[in-house]
Amino acid sequence: MRRAAKVDANQSPIVRGLQAVFGPEAVFDCSGVGRGFPDIMVGVRGHNILMEIKTDRGKLTDDQVYFHREWDGQVSVIRTLQEALDLIGRLTC
Repeated sequence: MRRAAKVDANQSPIVRGLQAVFGPEAVFDCSGVGRGFPDIMVGVRGHNILMEIKTDRGKLTDDQVYFHREWDGQVSVIRTLQEALDLIGRLTC
């Protein structure tokens, strides 16, 4: 049986905020994928943005460190809705 994904306390408000801005279909919850894959993927203006959500003191797991190091695409750690919005603004300009 597959173990339920651990979700940080700030994930739900960040996801709800992004859905309010970009629509529910633009935010995909990937937290159950495992193996270090980021928590969410946001599709905005033709860009797929991978985000690992961490609390203020949260740290990447070993699997997440490995994924971030080996992934040959964009992936970012965010801690607040504002950080997520700022990231999307920088990547989609």
